[in-house]
Amino acid sequence: MLSITQIFPISFLKTWIQSQQHIVIRSYAARKGTRDRKNKKKVKTVVEKIGFIPHNQRNREKLLAERPSRKFDDSWQRKPMDDIYCAKYYQWKIYPFQEAINCHKETHHPEIYNQPQAPVKALIELYMQGEKKTKFIENFNRICAVQHKFDHGEERKIIAFAKDIDSQQLAIRAGAQLTGGVELIKEIQNGKVSLQDFQFVIAHPDILHELSTLRGLMKKKFPNPKSGTLDIHLDEVVNRYLNGINYTAVKDEYEKDFGIIETIIGYLDMDPAQLEENFAALVKDVMVMKPKRDGKFITRTLLMSPPSGEQFKIDHKLYLEENDTPVAISEEEIDKQVVL
Repeated sequence: MLSITQIFPISFLKTWIQSQQHIVIRSYAARKGTRDRKNKKKVKTVVEKIGFIPHNQRNREKLLAERPSRKFDDSWQRKPMDDIYCAKYYQWKIYPFQEAINCHKETHHPEIYNQPQAPVKALIELYMQGEKKTKFIENFNRICAVQHKFDHGEERKIIAFAKDIDSQQLAIRAGAQLTGGVELIKEIQNGKVSLQDFQFVIAHPDILHELSTLRGLMKKKFPNPKSGTLDIHLDEVVNRYLNGINYTAVKDEYEKDFGIIETIIGYLDMDPAQLEENFAALVKDVMVMKPKRDGKFITRTLLMSPPSGEQFKIDHKLYLEENDTPVAISEEEIDKQVVL
């Protein structure tokens, strides 16, 4: 391997070394504005802080597009002209109530399902829009009074408050488990009686002032006129809460303007006329929750009887008076009634 002295002459190397000693190294500043232009070219990634989003609000538009709507409207379809037609191209047939019950009795005959005492369920679809288009009715639970009792399969214990002894006795005769006045309120405050043992609390308006001391313990169970737990006729209230139809309107997670009620109104071995009266009472009670707006509240009513999957459409308008349009009581009106 050749050395550098063999490649370049010594005189050349001396001259090159002397020239390198005269080189001055300087650091010149960049031209004005160069750093600013470079900084502008840099793309800043801004991370947006997103709070907690409920599961039913995530990718809402995508879910609504993929998920079939639960709202049903066949008003634009034709009505069938005879007994033979393709059901999906025509409106649902509306059955008289008793005919629908007889149809269910045929399917529950001993030769088919063999359940002649099967429960009869009412399926009520609701339009849950409130007074404003952007507001919707929240889920609500009510108990509807019925004339014809049936085994609802629930344990319902009731405690009643009243100053008047006669009202207390009427509540006991109607089926209340415990009644009392100011003394009963003191026993609850001392821990001798637990409100958790009772599903419903009813009261007479004459003891409402003393009962306000238990508002923190009762919370949603506190008697009020909107739910019907604050009334002067305690025997009627006890009868309604013991034997009435307990139903809940549930709003859809994604379609806020759609709600549904599914509840038992009786059994197939009952008289169809009695079942019809229970159904009429249920429809009227649901209409009490109608908001102060125009348009429909109940959109469709169906009759079911498990285990059969058949559903028969019923015209609920037959059980409502033409001029009778019940409206839900506003909170201000409720407060006025309580004060009075």
